Amino acid sequence: MSDMERADNATSVVKVEEKKMMVTCKSKTFSAFDKVYGPSTTQERIYAEMVSPQVDRVLAGYNCTLFAYGQTGTGKTYTMEGGRGERSSYKDDPTTGIIPRAVEHIFEELEKSHVCDTLSIHPIQRPNQLSGINFRRPVKKGIPINCCELPVKNRSEVYALLKRGAEKRTTAATLMNMNSSRSHSIFIVSVVIRENTPNGEELVKQGKLNLVDLAGSEHIGRSGAEGKRAKEAGNINQSLLTLGRVITALTTSAPHVPYRESKLTRLLQDSLGGSTITSIIATLSPASSNYEESISTLEYAARAKSIRNHPECNQKLSRKALLKEYNEEIEKLRRDLRTAREKNGIFLSQESYIAEKTEQLQELEGQLDAAIGKLQKFIEDQEMMDEQYRELYHRNKRLEAKLRQRVEELDDTKKVCHKKPTIFQARITVFDQQLDLEDWWAKEENLSQLIAQNKQVVVAARSKVQTWLLFFDFSMITTVF
Repeated sequence: MSDMERADNATSVVKVEEKKMMVTCKSKTFSAFDKVYGPSTTQERIYAEMVSPQVDRVLAGYNCTLFAYGQTGTGKTYTMEGGRGERSSYKDDPTTGIIPRAVEHIFEELEKSHVCDTLSIHPIQRPNQLSGINFRRPVKKGIPINCCELPVKNRSEVYALLKRGAEKRTTAATLMNMNSSRSHSIFIVSVVIRENTPNGEELVKQGKLNLVDLAGSEHIGRSGAEGKRAKEAGNINQSLLTLGRVITALTTSAPHVPYRESKLTRLLQDSLGGSTITSIIATLSPASSNYEESISTLEYAARAKSIRNHPECNQKLSRKALLKEYNEEIEKLRRDLRTAREKNGIFLSQESYIAEKTEQLQELEGQLDAAIGKLQKFIEDQEMMDEQYRELYHRNKRLEAKLRQRVEELDDTKKVCHKKPTIFQARITVFDQQLDLEDWWAKEENLSQLIAQNKQVVVAARSKVQTWLLFFDFSMITTVF
């Protein structure tokens, strides 16, 4: 965790299992990844396992792309460029990032093979460069208009370009990152290798390595960005949102992929669903305060994992074919220049104008197909809703009929209930009379018992009186005599 996250007393909510290639964020587990690295992983290991094979493919004639995606402050720039220390010893510095290591790797391999080679660098880093990029017409070499190609001869020239790019790249302090990158960085290395065949013919093999450090997504409210910084954050989030829509469209086989909605996605078009070998490094924060952003990053990476590219090795060209291609391109540019000088309202040659309009037409056709697909889906949904409405309407009618029947039955029951109280009252009176009669019978029985007992008492009393009288008479007689 960063110092800011520790200061906020954040706890770690991310568990990394490298062997199982699983990442657990609280109760959610993600396992759709080729590699998983913990916080103690070194730059050297990441390069050896992820980037080194890509560089070898570039030298074999493939186009490869590697880009870092994640929340601001999670280590994207550190992974791609390295630490902010002394830049003079890239090779020996353990914090050296992917870009300088890749450059060193390329030069080492070219020196071992003893072949003629040319390296060209296309650094696209600053926001004003990206905003100035023009996509008026398709470019075979993949270099947008207003971007220059800088040939380099050795490592030092590349390192100098890296240093210049790092100095010019806009950074600013926010509440979430003291050195937040305020722009995307795209570093393109083109390798042209010339080989001689046994019959003396010279062949040219080309490969390209795109190294992309995306600016971090950020929550404007939490980052404290205001004014210019808030606008920068909005633009960054918008371009990343478009990138997310492109990935979603590719993974759902949508009829239209919105590459043209962002210059970033135009630049990465061939890397997403094209013929380029592409790898994504997703960086995330383990802090509990960034839980939602970490989950979003993991879901983003899981969706991107399901994109299927179709890598193709660039065809080797003979020197004659390559020179012919370059001459045709030069002639086309000359025609465009002549047309522009004539100032006749069209600043492109007829061929370039037709090519541009053809591309626009294809894009519009793609948008039309997508709109037709959405319309058909809407019509199908509407028909389904109409059918459900009709079914609910008839069901409602049946329920209303049943309700009326129940109401009528209830009215009849009420009428019967109005008559029944008299009967109930009569029954209660009879019942009360029965109770009174039973009580009278009980009293009569008790009285009979009392009379019987009284009779017994009277009989007993009479018997005692008679006995007493006899005794009295006998006593009197005895006394007389």
